[in-house]
Amino acid sequence: ADVSYRGRSITITENTMQKQRQGAWIPSNQLEDERGREQALVERCLAGDTEAFRDIYDRHSVRLYNLCRRMSGSDAEAEELLQEVFLQAYRKLGSFRGDSSLGTWLYRLATNLCLDRLRSRQGKADQLTDSLDAERPGEPLRVSSTRPDSVIERVDLERAIRRLPASYRAAFLLHDLEGFDHGEVGRIMGIAEGTSKSLVHKARLRLRAMLAGSPGQGS
Repeated sequence: ADVSYRGRSITITENTMQKQRQGAWIPSNQLEDERGREQALVERCLAGDTEAFRDIYDRHSVRLYNLCRRMSGSDAEAEELLQEVFLQAYRKLGSFRGDSSLGTWLYRLATNLCLDRLRSRQGKADQLTDSLDAERPGEPLRVSSTRPDSVIERVDLERAIRRLPASYRAAFLLHDLEGFDHGEVGRIMGIAEGTSKSLVHKARLRLRAMLAGSPGQGS
């Protein structure tokens, strides 16, 4: 299904998502150089260099803000969450060991804060451990077979994403829009790689069902 997302046409298929991830691909030597720069920034921060922390903020705040906004559905709440992310980062920077990139570490903080916020808002129904059982047997999500993709109206993808359960939403955003592979999504969310694949697959099914106008997919 073709949908409109921030002025761009996006088709929710695996091929398109692979192309998006390839567009964000960085050669390994550049990744190593970036890791070295980030580690140097962390060491400067721990030594009391406030400008280094400002540099970290400038490098990562836009993408983290976008994640918080897509997760929360609110600009104001995203601003609050972003402040909490960097407050936690400042307090916990000493625990950063460089096992993952600094960006991945910050995404983990942001995702956990967003999920906690959504759980407190929506209750136990959206808890990560319950999300895989959210669909009852005998009621599979279906994409309408009576309407070809070419006639499906363009919709606001962000609105559809906000209707996903919290864990589906987080996995989908991290994997399909932010470009993390399933192993990275698993590390960010604290779940198995296979669970990430399942969450993303189910999120896509729900989005397709919502965008196709199938009944019973709004929860």
